[in-house]
Amino acid sequence: MHETVRLLEAAAALSQLLRAAQIPHAFHGSVFTAVLSNAPLSDEIFCIVEGGPAHPFRRVRQACSASEDFTVVLSPWSNRLHVSYQRLIPAIDIEILPAGEEGPRRLDRTTVMVVGRVPFLTISEFIRAKLKAWTIRGAEKDAQDISYALSHYWDRVDINRIPEQEMNDFAARHPSAAPAWIELKRKYHIRS
Repeated sequence: MHETVRLLEAAAALSQLLRAAQIPHAFHGSVFTAVLSNAPLSDEIFCIVEGGPAHPFRRVRQACSASEDFTVVLSPWSNRLHVSYQRLIPAIDIEILPAGEEGPRRLDRTTVMVVGRVPFLTISEFIRAKLKAWTIRGAEKDAQDISYALSHYWDRVDINRIPEQEMNDFAARHPSAAPAWIELKRKYHIRS
């Protein structure tokens, strides 16, 4: 677990490098619900990066190459890239994900919102990404994040971005999310 403010400092520093290199990006993970709920601790932060003329990993490596604050570790056996913010002790590790893997393929004003100085996925895209992760892994941490975001911000969710069957399954297994899901479907005039 890390202090949320430390994760945000690392995210803001990485975001500054990526913006300077004109790389579309957005953060997500449990850090997002920690920010929304003012929780002091969080344990998960990802950065989704768009490709372009080069692979997203290459673009991130190039953007971080001149910075002494970041080290980049490629794990070829797992096809993962991790960026460590070294200015803080202990270092903050941020996993880089290609856009489309756990988030939207395009990162623009319809899929990204800025909280403080840090770009995050919108509520809809966050729920969609976490729902996909929960469907695959079944992790309780993902379920808690979905339940929190849906129950507190259901009126800001674009139902067209949420896979209906997966969310129905989720709501059936996590009754605390069911009332918000029902209200969201009612808002869009969708019958159960």
